[in-house]
Amino acid sequence: MPLKRIAVLTSGGDAQGMNAAVRSVVRTALARNLEVFAIYEGYQGMVDGGERIRKMNWESVSGIIQRGGTVIGTARCDAFRARDGRRQAAKHLIEYGIEGLVVIGGDGSLTGANIFREEWSSLVSELAARGEISPKEAKSHPNLQIVGLVGSIDNDFYGTDMTIGADSALHRITEAVDAIASTAASHQRTFVVKVMGRNCGYLALMGALATGADWVLIPEFPPETDDWGELMVQRLKAGRAAGRRDSIVILAEGARDRHGNYIGSSDVRRILEEGLGEEVRVTVLGHVQRGGSPSALDRNLGTMLGHEAVNTLIEAAPDDPPLHIGVRGRKISKLPLMECVEKTLAVSTAISEKDYGRAMDLRSS
Repeated sequence: MPLKRIAVLTSGGDAQGMNAAVRSVVRTALARNLEVFAIYEGYQGMVDGGERIRKMNWESVSGIIQRGGTVIGTARCDAFRARDGRRQAAKHLIEYGIEGLVVIGGDGSLTGANIFREEWSSLVSELAARGEISPKEAKSHPNLQIVGLVGSIDNDFYGTDMTIGADSALHRITEAVDAIASTAASHQRTFVVKVMGRNCGYLALMGALATGADWVLIPEFPPETDDWGELMVQRLKAGRAAGRRDSIVILAEGARDRHGNYIGSSDVRRILEEGLGEEVRVTVLGHVQRGGSPSALDRNLGTMLGHEAVNTLIEAAPDDPPLHIGVRGRKISKLPLMECVEKTLAVSTAISEKDYGRAMDLRSS
């Protein structure tokens, strides 16, 4: 039976470019003669049903491609973690006749989507047994097709060269460090700039390269010696001796030493103040990295991935596993969703086990 109705939701942390993906899903679905719904507030909206599941038309997504965040909202949903909540979510999808789902989020959101799909047939059977749906409705919804897109500024997901939102966040970091460097140079000051990324050092490393920072600390490749603080101080002193008026250290939020000990901005500041003999300022960029308009790359990436997500749902066979749609080598790629999730989580495991060589190998694969 050909697909007739699909839905799109955003879940987890927001990321610039999510709106471009939502817009693309809606308009591609309409162009392919599908009915399309937006589920507001992520999985919570699917559990709640009602007004949080809304039918979309062409105008519904007008004027959103340039907006940051996600216009259909995102929220944490403890109810969806439990089977009762997922059963309620299944009931609401069946009420609207939804047969396919595009989930835009991070590894946790996509793992939840996979669990939901695996349980689908048993959830439908339970709903029918409880009299919450009719036998006809149960028979007409034997499967739920799912496609995942990664919306995350961290750029930490296996199977894609770039996640939706990462490029915009990198632009925010670059602009912020450039601004900090100009005032730092005026007063010959040292700044520590802390950036997001969880267990991924992409934003910190690429931000450091783009801004010419003096030192960078990332989770996957910690300093190789215990005297890293002294080496850092020496590097900054050498820069000043060569005539540089500002010193910038960029710190990823998940940075640690080779023994697995967390390195915080206060630790770096203390080492620098003791070694340089001057006051050191700390700037934590925080959620400014996730806000604001998306870059051209993120707008186009979200558009391309959203378009491919709809086509993938249409072409999917009932028993096909959920797929992750990404981009590798500037080409659209499709890989089994849970393979990507598992390899993504393996990086965090390697870091926690202090197997940094494996963490780097996994990042580069």
